[in-house]
Amino acid sequence: MSTRFAHVSLVARDWRRLSSFYRDAFGCVPIGAERDLEGRWLDEAVGVHGAHIRGIHLRLPSGGDAGPTLEIFEYIPSRTSEPPTANRPGFAHIAFEVDDVDAAVARMIEHGGSRLGATTVRSIAGAGRTTFAYARDPEGNLIELQRWEA
Repeated sequence: MSTRFAHVSLVARDWRRLSSFYRDAFGCVPIGAERDLEGRWLDEAVGVHGAHIRGIHLRLPSGGDAGPTLEIFEYIPSRTSEPPTANRPGFAHIAFEVDDVDAAVARMIEHGGSRLGATTVRSIAGAGRTTFAYARDPEGNLIELQRWEA
């Protein structure tokens, strides 16, 4: 059996605003057509009665033409939720490797994101030295920005 990582899905409150943030802050590129999905087939597939999904896929940086995407979908009707925390079970964050962590945080803030914690430098046995920071996108989703050195 062959396996290839395809995408990560991010449910948005405003898919257009959130996809703009990821394009502007990280250089993600839209691929394919915008999605506008609804119908019984969708209700049955996702287990949400009356689901209507709108959104787009963004190619993640350095993934190449066949690289994985970030799927940003907005559900109608939507549900409210609390912003994720780093210690909540389940998927926690998306990470981007960058040349300059503080500059990447500043760029995120410029495009509507926010800083979560302090920039930290740490040597990790067997892995090297890392500089990293946690931040939030405009909808509160966690993002780790990291830089590794040997």
